[in-house]
Amino acid sequence: MTPHLTSPQTSVAPVSVGLIGLGAMGMGMATSLRRAGYLVHAYDLRPGVAAEFASQGGVACSSLQELGEACSVVVSVVLNAAQVEAVLHGAGDSAQGSRGVLAAMRPGATFVMCSTVDPARSIAFESQAQARGVHYVDAPISGGAVRAAKGELTIMSSASAQAYEAAGPVLDAMAAKVYRLGDRAGMGSKVKIINQLLAGVHIAAAAEAMALGLREGVDANALYEVITHSAGNSWMFENRMAHVLAGDYTPLSAVDIFVKDLGLVLDTARASKFPLPLSATAHQMFMQASSAGYAHEDDSAVIKIFPGIKLPRGSAD
Repeated sequence: MTPHLTSPQTSVAPVSVGLIGLGAMGMGMATSLRRAGYLVHAYDLRPGVAAEFASQGGVACSSLQELGEACSVVVSVVLNAAQVEAVLHGAGDSAQGSRGVLAAMRPGATFVMCSTVDPARSIAFESQAQARGVHYVDAPISGGAVRAAKGELTIMSSASAQAYEAAGPVLDAMAAKVYRLGDRAGMGSKVKIINQLLAGVHIAAAAEAMALGLREGVDANALYEVITHSAGNSWMFENRMAHVLAGDYTPLSAVDIFVKDLGLVLDTARASKFPLPLSATAHQMFMQASSAGYAHEDDSAVIKIFPGIKLPRGSAD
């Protein structure tokens, strides 16, 4: 199917939208939805985070059920497939409640799944939603926290026409580009996994290049200036090596995100016996960084696996 790119819309229907997961991306997305004129209900396992959002004009929900009952479109921005499962069906503890959001959503409502997951899991989530009369949008995201706050994400989506009719304006409010890649779940997640292949390999390559420069005594700032104005540059080099120069490994996207995402890349390729040598090497680099104690640092901390280099001041070393 030829990808269809929607254009941002300037007006929205008076719809209550729920957003689950107020992390670095989710908070920005919730703010973008509010700015677009939606009444946004929010739920996060950390009650203080939802309360902070409510103080800015949103609505804090104390449970997934409360959010599901109030909203015709629910956007989930959690870490992985296991967390999506808990959002949909509940974790059975006091934090998540005895039911997930799916049981509380009205027939005809729409669930938007924004996590990076195995495409087969997204297809299964769609079947579970449809069994309850709920539309489903496979809608993984890219762009980072800054673009999320500006409503300028890229969304790689696939869904039925009915799901797009209900959720299309909501997607447009969060994104600069919404790609419609298929009429059922799965294709959006496949494209996101390919994007993560490139993102992970580019970060690993950027770290390797900067590490070699440091080992050879090249001034790190001069190297950054030259590469970002030369053919060897990439968006990931320009963005992530700025973190290294600042010695700031505050996690905007953590090392363990790419342990997970490149693992999904390799799992997808393994199922069809397709070789991915660069992805496998990059995955091992992130695994090494994670096992060395950098799992929850910014993914640029993968540079710390290289021996014999002196990182710019301010690093966690």
